[in-house]
Amino acid sequence: MRWVKPTRNDGLAGHIARQFGISPVVASLLVGRGLTAHGDIEGFLNPRLQNLTDPLLVGNMPAAVERLQLALQRQESILIFGDYDVDGVTSTVVLTQFLRQFGLTPRYVVPRRLEEGYGLGMDSLQRALADGKPDLLIAVDCGTSSSAEVAWLRDQGIEVIILDHHTSKESLPEDCILVNPHVYDGDDAPWKHLCSVGLVFKFCHACLKVLREQGDPLAEQTDLRHFLDLVAMGTVADLVLLEGENRILVRYGLQRLRGCRRPGVCALMEVAGITLGEEISPFDIGFKLGPRINASGRLDDATVPIQLLLDEDWNSCHLTARALDESNRERQDIERAITQEAEEQVVTLYADDHGVIVHSPDWHAGVVGIVASRIARKFNRPALVLGSDTEGFLKGSGRSVEGVDLVTILQNCTDHIVQWGGHPMAVGLTAEEGRLAQLRDAFNQSLREHFPDGLPEPVLNIDAELAPADLDEKLLSELDQLAPFGQGNPEPVLALEQVTLASVSPLGQDHLRFALVVPGRYGTIDGVAWNMAGSPPPSGQPLNLAVRFHWHTWRGRRSMRLTLLDWRAA
Repeated sequence: MRWVKPTRNDGLAGHIARQFGISPVVASLLVGRGLTAHGDIEGFLNPRLQNLTDPLLVGNMPAAVERLQLALQRQESILIFGDYDVDGVTSTVVLTQFLRQFGLTPRYVVPRRLEEGYGLGMDSLQRALADGKPDLLIAVDCGTSSSAEVAWLRDQGIEVIILDHHTSKESLPEDCILVNPHVYDGDDAPWKHLCSVGLVFKFCHACLKVLREQGDPLAEQTDLRHFLDLVAMGTVADLVLLEGENRILVRYGLQRLRGCRRPGVCALMEVAGITLGEEISPFDIGFKLGPRINASGRLDDATVPIQLLLDEDWNSCHLTARALDESNRERQDIERAITQEAEEQVVTLYADDHGVIVHSPDWHAGVVGIVASRIARKFNRPALVLGSDTEGFLKGSGRSVEGVDLVTILQNCTDHIVQWGGHPMAVGLTAEEGRLAQLRDAFNQSLREHFPDGLPEPVLNIDAELAPADLDEKLLSELDQLAPFGQGNPEPVLALEQVTLASVSPLGQDHLRFALVVPGRYGTIDGVAWNMAGSPPPSGQPLNLAVRFHWHTWRGRRSMRLTLLDWRAA
């Protein structure tokens, strides 16, 4: 892995450090993130809810609010059509609870992933309408590409609002109200990168603003901060950029999660091993809470986590959370077995291919995306992981690596693909089973044409170079001001050169723990190295380390910890 070190600007960093009373290290990290103007730095270090922009400025939002007002006045029947991932689940819960506070009793439906597929599909709609036609359908986290389905709904006399953040290569649906920042708002809009739960929050905010201006007593009693825990969960899990309004919403949502007031979330945290009252990080959402919400939708029924998050009964919440935890364990077992089989295929059959396409008719469609991510990361190659359905088609997911646009690569493979879509790093696709060999040839040929000298070497961007003596609690407290970390605001990667490890030992089957010597200071700093058991760094020898530096909390006690990302001999 090639390390890329930052271009230093010590003069500017020093000026920012003095201006804001922070260390030169943190000031240099701000400069590296392109934050040099006083207002930008102040807004980044101290994000506030009052800095959220007027929700009525979002494209088509006034029309959506006006239509909902009409539904409130008439007490209409409303159907919320969601999605089975964390963003779709939390979007559905927020909108359902908001509408209930104003006396409506909305129904909700989520596609059954394995039977009905993604989005606003006809199978899901017909199932939803079997219990009666609503006056208004509100689609969240889907619908932008559903022109035919929206036309069908309008023929049924059902009006439609769509709150979605996905881009589309299809024609936009007509005769409905579409709120989508990627369609109607400029690239500089502060809300541009909201995921669907953030957009639903914005919709609720806009409704509340209009109703309060009209003197509605229920609006005066409604506190939208109650929903910020769910907004943070959906935003982090959906891997959208943690910039602008997303960062504000997640910062305050994490605080809300720490003081957990929602029985379903508390029960979910308990089964995930998160101690109530402790700091909650995006890592906890991405690797503990999110997977348990997703597991039900991947394997069975995504309405289960929706019911959990809406439930106010502590006992039933604990039962549901344990069921989701069991689904997650089942998902992990399935994923682990498929990953092992896929890795064996790569090593034995496709070791020399530029890109990886692996397939088995027995692989569960609900986890192939996760497996594709693992394969792409392990072999540093774009990977397509495909299973078979009952109609003779291959269905699966693709994941890419840094520097390889999967959409561009697949443009040369469309003769062998029935249906596909996605973005540069992730796609979903369907292909004919009898054309797998042709798809594999075309995929590799496209990669060779775009990268005749081989795929890009993996790069690790270093944010700052430190000495071990710089690693102290004061620095960690300042790094906290840069959080929450995620897409668009990654946790800083620090380089430590000419350092020594006092010890290295196994941690479970695949991981390591180590202790870093801090010259001139009593003791060491503990660290972990995930998935590095096969290439352990030596102890007692001069090394260069690339690490992340963060707090580690265990049983109420907080300590400094390093996470090793890469190492090399000094």
